[in-house]
Amino acid sequence: MSLLVVGLSHRSAPVSVLERATLTADAQVKLLQDTVAAEPATEAAVLATCNRIELYADVDKFHAGVAELSTLLAQHSGVGLEELTPYLYVHYEDRAVHHLFSVACGLDSMVVGEGQILGQIKDALATAQELHTAGRLLNDLFQQALRTGKRAHSETGIDRAGQSLVTFGLEQLSAGTAVEAWAKGKRALVIGAGSMSSLAAATLARAGVAEVVIANRTPDRAERLAQILTEGDDTDVLARAVPMDAVPAELTRADVAVSCTGATGLVLTAEAVAAAVEGRTGTPVAVRDETPASAAGGLAPAGTDEGCPLDLSAVQGATGFSVMGEAAVAGMDAATLEQHAAWVDRGTVDRRDSRRTPEVEAELITALAATVAAGGRLPERRRPEPVVEAPRPAPALALLDLAMPRDIDAAVHRLLGVRLVDIESLAEASADAPMAADVDLVRRIVADEVAAFGAAQRAAHITPTVVALRTMAADVVANEIARLDGRLPGLDEKQRGEITQTVRRVVDKLLHAPTVRVKQLAAEPGGAGYADALRTLFDLDPETVAAVSRADDRDTSDSTENAKNRGRE
Repeated sequence: MSLLVVGLSHRSAPVSVLERATLTADAQVKLLQDTVAAEPATEAAVLATCNRIELYADVDKFHAGVAELSTLLAQHSGVGLEELTPYLYVHYEDRAVHHLFSVACGLDSMVVGEGQILGQIKDALATAQELHTAGRLLNDLFQQALRTGKRAHSETGIDRAGQSLVTFGLEQLSAGTAVEAWAKGKRALVIGAGSMSSLAAATLARAGVAEVVIANRTPDRAERLAQILTEGDDTDVLARAVPMDAVPAELTRADVAVSCTGATGLVLTAEAVAAAVEGRTGTPVAVRDETPASAAGGLAPAGTDEGCPLDLSAVQGATGFSVMGEAAVAGMDAATLEQHAAWVDRGTVDRRDSRRTPEVEAELITALAATVAAGGRLPERRRPEPVVEAPRPAPALALLDLAMPRDIDAAVHRLLGVRLVDIESLAEASADAPMAADVDLVRRIVADEVAAFGAAQRAAHITPTVVALRTMAADVVANEIARLDGRLPGLDEKQRGEITQTVRRVVDKLLHAPTVRVKQLAAEPGGAGYADALRTLFDLDPETVAAVSRADDRDTSDSTENAKNRGRE
């Protein structure tokens, strides 16, 4: 086994890179075809989700395989190799198996324990099977990964450790309020009708929204999803389907919108969202001022603190605090004010505050100095109280963007009255999410399954050699029986049959213990050399062993194809 995986995920790369590296369905097909056509790889599978892109391959050379797979990922993702390389991770052999099994159990997901990844792994295997890029190794690997993931969810409480990405996103939108209480009675718009959008619609319906509107480029899928929601026994939600060109109007009516499409461009621009909120509230949407503190006139000083009477470290990042404002100088004695004014005059502060000019600030300092009692210079720097901002009103529209690349313009974050949660903000929030105690149990399951898979693969590796050995022994028996017929032509059929059976039993008994033992030894770590030893000791023809391997691969392929055909019936 020479399993290699090269990929990037939300753990290794920023969302901006993942977004650009997203593979379309056609790009995934071409990537698989090009991978198996490359010299180092014989099998290939792609696992592409909203927060990971991974290329699995069976390679005969590690370094050449890493170089080739990295280059192919860069070519098909559209991100240059030099830019992509720092964010790539590489796993080989047992570590690659461990990685996929961990992914299947939800341990490597953005939301720990989510179960949607199992469906995505199943789809990745199905695609590789349809394109005939998955051979024995990747078929065994992905099927075992699916079994491991199902075992983790059935034997542990990993589902309590995390939720689906949809549920986690809705929790972020509700901002501490229970999702059911937050969603009750709201009108929801779901853009897209794929698996993630369908889950979002069902989750919102169960949470108690009054209405779910589904917009999709394929009307039939939207209507089918609306029908399923309407006829569901666990909800009484009103659901209907609309065409995509109705989204602007529906957004004006919606309280919450979830978007997850396969579009390569933006589905909702900041202008469209602003227009929808304005159409609903009748008030133009203001843009939140997110200018960095140093450029806004003194929330953070732009220069040395030498000679400054303030404790600048205490005001770094303080909301609404200006080192030239009243909060800074109020209560200073005359000597301290003079020191502060001299520090300001030396130009160590960025004065780009359009609200007050340096002249106005100087007049303020002079006026304050005249009203305070002289008490000498303060012995240490002050810690002025920051100005407290008034709380913002609740947003008029909540947006959840689960697409990669994003469906909703990131500039929406700056619109007042709108709350946007996207993959990037979910990644930041999930970094602080608590881990459940069941995660340790799942890790043990993964370790056990990795060991079992490795043992099975090592044992399977020696099987063609054992089969070739037994084939050679059978040929020897047949040849000797043929010679016996020439020397003793008078033997009747009963006598000849008894001799043949006796010779075969002797050969089988001689080979039984060694072949059983060699399979056991081969299953242990470092047991790969036993196949070579058998071939050398018994002078087995390498082509015979290879022919057995090819026959096994054909049997595996036929079994897979039959299983797929049965599933279509």
